[in-house]
Amino acid sequence: MLIEVDHLTKWFKKFVAVNDMSFSVAEGEIVGLVGPNGAGKSTTIHMMLGLIVPTSGTVRLFGSALDDDRETILAGLNFTSPYMAFPPRLTVLENLTVFARLYRVANARATIVELLERFGIVGLKNKPVSRLSSGESTRVGLCKAFINRPRLLLLDEPTAYLDPQASIQVREILLEMQKSSGTTILYASHNMREVQRVCDRIIFLNRGRIVATGTPLEITRKILKEEREHPALEEVFVHVAKS
Repeated sequence: MLIEVDHLTKWFKKFVAVNDMSFSVAEGEIVGLVGPNGAGKSTTIHMMLGLIVPTSGTVRLFGSALDDDRETILAGLNFTSPYMAFPPRLTVLENLTVFARLYRVANARATIVELLERFGIVGLKNKPVSRLSSGESTRVGLCKAFINRPRLLLLDEPTAYLDPQASIQVREILLEMQKSSGTTILYASHNMREVQRVCDRIIFLNRGRIVATGTPLEITRKILKEEREHPALEEVFVHVAKS
């Protein structure tokens, strides 16, 4: 398994954000991590990245714990969120060049230009990040996420701030790049239609706990307790949020 999370728990004073969570993800899977606000999605990803120390439990990536092989693990993964910030005075090209050097990317400029073209923003390469729209910044973040051709990609609301047409384009690019490279993706999102179309399997969270796992159709049947013919994750989301 590429990801192994075992009894992961995180307390913030008296609030438990992640409560005894265990799951695994196989190489090449696209797995959705979904649930209402406060379900524990971002906290789980931040613990996987080593940005937050778990209260208890373990995370193993590529077969190793982060504390045991940090450099190798971080070199093999990447992450993006529309809420992350780039140095605003640097241009798009300068920002991505910094990340390319951190990841020791060969032929960095050619790689960056290829990604900018793929995500439709090559014309912005010399523009300071401070002058980008939210949607443009989101696309830059996605370029950053693929810059090292990661084995594991952690995406937290990757299409937030994008209009519907741009979201569809980005989704198609993600699926195309995942198919060509075999990248494993953990996909945290509130967009249930998107998750339903992209993810092979879903881990549904609520209040820090896993309430169901399975394909979109299996999740629909488990939580709604009905024999549905088609997945209905938006209904599932509303049902869980109200419970």
